[in-house]
Formats: sequence, C-alpha cells, structure tokens
Amino acid sequence: MNTRDKWNSKHLDRINQLKEPEPNPRLKRLAAYFKEGGTALDIACGLGGNSMLLAQSDYQVKAMDISDVAINYIQEQASKENLAIQPQVADLTNVNAQNWLNAYNVMVITYYLDRALFPIVKSSIKEGGYFLMETFYQSPETEGQGVSDQYKLRSNELLEEFRDWKVIYFEENEQEGWQSIFCQKR
Repeated sequence: MNTRDKWNSKHLDRINQLKEPEPNPRLKRLAAYFKEGGTALDIACGLGGNSMLLAQSDYQVKAMDISDVAINYIQEQASKENLAIQPQVADLTNVNAQNWLNAYNVMVITYYLDRALFPIVKSSIKEGGYFLMETFYQSPETEGQGVSDQYKLRSNELLEEFRDWKVIYFEENEQEGWQSIFCQKR
C-alpha cells in the first residue's frame, strides 16, 4: 500500500469515528498568541483540527496533507463553517516551497517528522511569527513501540534546532513519547 492510500484509509476510519476533529491540546492552550490573525500553514494537517482553530482566530490557513480524503473533509467543513482554509493535497517529501519565503505568521506541524522541512520552516515564518511542532520522540518509556525511531525526535532535538528562536513552551513527555515546542522567530 502506498503512502497516500495508507493515510486515506486511516483518515476515512477517523472520519467515521469522530464528531469533529480536535486541535492539538498544546496549540489550543496557546491560543492567546493567535489574536492578531494573518497567514498560517498547517503541514500534514490530517483532518484539520489545528487548521480550524487557526481559521476561527482570523487566520487565512493553508492546510496541506498527502491524503485527499482528509483534504476533501477539510474542504467540506471549511465551507460549511465559512472558514478561510485553503486545503491542498501535497506530498510533503516533494513540496515546492519557493513561494513560502517569509509568507506565514504561524506554522504548525503535529505528528509528522521530516527534518528536511526545518530550514523551510525557518525561512517561511515571518519575523515575530510562531511555530508549533509536536511529534514522537525517542523516549525510554516508549522504545520499541509503534513508530520507527526514524520518525522520532531525539531528546531536546527541537530545542537545539530552534535555539536561535524565543522558546515560549517546550515539553518532552516520556510516558507518552512526544516532544512539543512553541517558539517565536526573532
């Protein structure tokens, strides 16, 4: 099964099981930082919980995912709720980011890791803009469970990667095996 088919299947199952997609809990908790509106990019957006939260905070959101099932779902929800979300099917391993230079006030990546995106993130966020990332990391508590180490961050990796930015929030949850950062470009 190719990557698109795998994620289409997962998202179809999720659509059949949920009432509406939930935003990331850390993003939701940090919502006070999103009062000014602007442009936002939700990378590997899934069913769009983060995109919807940002759109409800007056952001023009571009939502990208490899799954056309997820993107169609977001398009329907955005239309139904009159939200400014532009969903786009995209293979993020081959994304053309030439038009992204200093284009976004906010960028979000949750539970997707491609380290090649880090330089793109850094050049795409406007001065004073925000970045939230949360994904799996190599926790001793979750070693050998589920996700391959190739798709897990090393301990403190996001702190090191974004050391030149103002870190507003950082957490490594060893029990659940995730790492999260919320930072601002200086």
